[in-house]
Amino acid sequence: MALIVGLGNPGIEYKGTRHNVGFELIDKLSEHMTITLSQGSGLFFLGEGKYKGKKVVLMKPTTYMNRSGKAVTKALALTSTPPPECMICYDDIHLEPGKIRIRPVGSAGGHNGMADIIERMQTRDIPRLRIGIGSDFSKGRQSDYVLSPFTSQQRTEIDSALDVASEAIFLFLRGGINLAMNHFNQ
Repeated sequence: MALIVGLGNPGIEYKGTRHNVGFELIDKLSEHMTITLSQGSGLFFLGEGKYKGKKVVLMKPTTYMNRSGKAVTKALALTSTPPPECMICYDDIHLEPGKIRIRPVGSAGGHNGMADIIERMQTRDIPRLRIGIGSDFSKGRQSDYVLSPFTSQQRTEIDSALDVASEAIFLFLRGGINLAMNHFNQ
């Protein structure tokens, strides 16, 4: 079984913001795999299905970005998914808009949602797919930037990146993290 987690903030006011590309990826995957997400345990939306015979669980935390670890650890326990079979998908200001990177382990890289997951899980050994959102903000304005919508040009780049990220997830499900990294890391 695989658990695919998209990080973001719940609520209509955050829809379409840079910080919610993880949620957008889960929405795209759920549509492609016809998996319906429903409220689970108050900490997340969860949906189960199959892809190429493999059981897949899609999840969007409702704990807000900076507290994502509580929802992820609960979902891992609930689904009995080992960390290497979990992929955390989230925004990254260190990548240009539209670029993706897949890694099997690593630090949080300044991302508060990933930092909370690492802290609660007590390991950095968890696969992640980062979607670039760029860093076009003034010093001290990072929070405003990640909580704002994409420019029209960036939106086009992000829509393409979400298509690529979806294919990367499908390859991860079929062949594992190394195959996905070798094929999709740009």
